Amino acid sequence: MTDGFHLVVEALKLNGVDTIYGVAGIPITDLLRLAQNEGIRYIGFRHEQSAGNAAAIAGYLTQKPGICMTVSAPGFLNGLVALANATTNCFPMILISGSSDRAIVDLEQGDYEEMDQLAAARPYAKAAYRINRPQDIGIGIARAIRAAVSGRPGGVYLDLTAEVLGSALDVETAKKSLVKVVDPAPPQPPAPASVARALDLLASAQRPLVILGKGAAYARADEEIRSFIETTGIPFLPMSMAKGLLPDEHPQSAAAARSYAIGNADVVMLAGARMNWLLSHGRAPLWSENTRFVQVDISPTEIDSNRAIAAPVVGDIKSVFAAFNAALKPGQIKRQAAWTDEIGKRKQQNVERMAARLNADPSPMNFSSALRAVRNALATQPDVYIVNEGANTLDFGRNIIDMDKPRHRLDSGTWGIMGIGMGYAVGAAVETGKPVVAIEGDSAFGFSGMEIETICRYELPVTTIIFNNNGVYRGDAPGAPYSPTGLLRGARYEKIIEAFGGAGYHVTDTPSLTKALSDALASGKPALINAVIDPTAGTESGHIQSLNPRSAAAPKK
Repeated sequence: MTDGFHLVVEALKLNGVDTIYGVAGIPITDLLRLAQNEGIRYIGFRHEQSAGNAAAIAGYLTQKPGICMTVSAPGFLNGLVALANATTNCFPMILISGSSDRAIVDLEQGDYEEMDQLAAARPYAKAAYRINRPQDIGIGIARAIRAAVSGRPGGVYLDLTAEVLGSALDVETAKKSLVKVVDPAPPQPPAPASVARALDLLASAQRPLVILGKGAAYARADEEIRSFIETTGIPFLPMSMAKGLLPDEHPQSAAAARSYAIGNADVVMLAGARMNWLLSHGRAPLWSENTRFVQVDISPTEIDSNRAIAAPVVGDIKSVFAAFNAALKPGQIKRQAAWTDEIGKRKQQNVERMAARLNADPSPMNFSSALRAVRNALATQPDVYIVNEGANTLDFGRNIIDMDKPRHRLDSGTWGIMGIGMGYAVGAAVETGKPVVAIEGDSAFGFSGMEIETICRYELPVTTIIFNNNGVYRGDAPGAPYSPTGLLRGARYEKIIEAFGGAGYHVTDTPSLTKALSDALASGKPALINAVIDPTAGTESGHIQSLNPRSAAAPKK
C-alpha cells in the first residue's frame, strides 16, 4: 500500500520537479519532509507570499512551472497574492495548498482553517483544480503542469485535501495512475498570411519601431529576434524585463529616446508586450492616433485590446520570428536613415543630460548618484541577476542600470507591485546559482524583509541594497510628526542581516557604496547594504504621479 503523500511526490518527480518553495504546516509538513527525503530540494520561507514569488520567478527563468506549497486558509491566501501576480505577468507557477475536510467545509461546520479555497483561487488563476481521490493525483498534477506552461503561461491552483493526502491506495493502482506530461508547451507557428501581412506593413513604414516585452524574453527567441532587428535595421525599445534581450548599448536601441520614438513611429511592432498601462494603453498624448500596429502574441484575445491592430500575428514568439526571418526578402524592409539618425541625435542629447546627473556627487547621495555607484560595481559582473523594486528606486534603476544579458533583470512587472524583491532574489539564486543583487527601496524592502533570514539560512549569493531615504517615496522633515508615507529616521537595516550571520554595510557616500557592493559580490555570501540617501530625494508615486488621485484640499509639498 501507499498513500497520497507518496503519490504527490512521485508525480512531481516523474515530471522533473526538483525544487519546492513553501512554508510548512498542517496538513503539508509530512509531504515536504517526504519530498526532501526523496531528493527534491525544499526552500522554506517565512511568508507564503515570498515563497510564491520565488516559485513564479523560477517559472519565468526556467520555462517550467515553479512549485509553491502552503498550508490551508490563511497560508493559502498569502500565497494567492503571488499566484495572481504570476498569472498577470504570465509566469508559469503552481500553487499547491492543503485544505480542510470537504464535507465539513461545504456545510460550513467550522473546520480548522475552513475555506473554499478552490472558489477563492479561480478568479486569480489561469486554471484551478481540486483533487478528491488519491487515484486522481497523477492526472491532477499533469493537468496543472500543462495549464501552467501551455499557450500564454500563468498561475495554476491545485487543491489537495487532507483526506486525499492521507488516503491509502494499493501500489499497483498507484503506479498506473501516474502521468508523465509529454510536450506540455508545443510550438504554435503563425499563419503564413499573417507573417506576410506584418512584413508588408513594416516595409511600408518610414519610421518603424519594435517594442520588446518580457514575453519576448521568456520565449528564448534571443537569436531569432536579434537577427530580425539587425537585418532590418529597425530601432527597438525594450520594456524593463526585456532589457538585455539585446544589450542596452546596442546602436539600434531607442531606450534613451523612448518618448520621441513612441510618439513619432508610424508602424510599431509589439513583440510579447501588451498595450496596457505601461504603454499608456496606446493613447494620446504618448501615442499618435495615426500609428499602425503589428502585434505578435501567443494569445489571440490580446489583439485589439486597446488599439486596432492592423497586422496581428498569433503564435509563439520563437516560431514567429523564425518565420519572419525565413520570409523576409533581401532589401524588403529598407533602413530609414533619417529616422534612425534623429533617434540617435535624441539619444545623445538625453545621454548627455543623464551623464550630468550621474556625475554629480551630492552629499547625502540621491538616487542617481547611488545608482551610478552600483552601476560602477556591476560593470565587470555581467552574470549578476538584478532584482529591482520600489517607486523612485525602480524608476531610476531601470534607466541607469544597463543590462547585457536576457532575463537578468527581474522587477515589479505588469502589476507594478511591491514585495516581490526577496522572493525573486531567492528564486533567481536557487535556480541559476548566480549572484543576485536586489536593489530595493526602503519601503519595498519592508514587505518581504524577513526573508533575509531565508537567504542566510541557505547561504545564497544575494546582496540586498536598500536605498534608505526614511520613507515611502521620500522622508519627512526632521522633527516633524511621521506622515502616512514616513518611515523611521536613521534606520540601520544592515543590523538585520548581521543578526542572521550575514555581512552588513552602512554607507553614506558613493565610493563606499561601490566598494561595499564589490566586496559583497566577491565574497559570494549573503550581504545587505544600507545605502543612506537624501530624505528629500524622490517624488510621490515616482514616474506614475498621474495615476495618483489627489484631494483638492490635500496639503501641497
